[in-house]
Amino acid sequence: MKRVKLWDKEFEVSYPNQQIVAAVKDMAVKMKKDLEGKEPLFLCVLNGCFMFAADLLKEVELTDAEVSFVKLASYEGTQTTENIKQLIGLNEDIKGRTVVIVEDIVDSGFTIANLIDQVTERGAADIKVATLLYKPKALKKDVTVDYVGLEIPNDFIVGYGLDYDGRGRNLKDIYTLVP
Repeated sequence: MKRVKLWDKEFEVSYPNQQIVAAVKDMAVKMKKDLEGKEPLFLCVLNGCFMFAADLLKEVELTDAEVSFVKLASYEGTQTTENIKQLIGLNEDIKGRTVVIVEDIVDSGFTIANLIDQVTERGAADIKVATLLYKPKALKKDVTVDYVGLEIPNDFIVGYGLDYDGRGRNLKDIYTLVP
């Protein structure tokens, strides 16, 4: 599908699945090399990262890694907010561990900054951030992103886990809002 309609808005393909898969594989190669022997905990941020995390972790193939999930919310409609709501929290003991935060998109940086603070407070030895999509022009918080799949413009997008008011997460391509 070149175009989709979700609720009252139209979106068109901007990143086809083949491009996404290639970006994920490139990230996985770098991550595997950097994290080998460190027994990392991959902390995946739901809901948006579910497709990305599944594909990434299959490619990383570290036998000494663990995976956990947190659920945070910061979007209302097509706008990000500075209000981060924690819906499901971190239950693992991370003191002294390498934690890799896996996020679908880093735009304002508020969600990642919030999660980095939480992980730091709980005693992580090393924190890495992996994101499929990075919007540097939308960044409002000073955060370091260690692994980036695709750097994108400051447009509203859906698909491959990202949604517009609950719709579009299941699309295999990434679509940009048509003005």
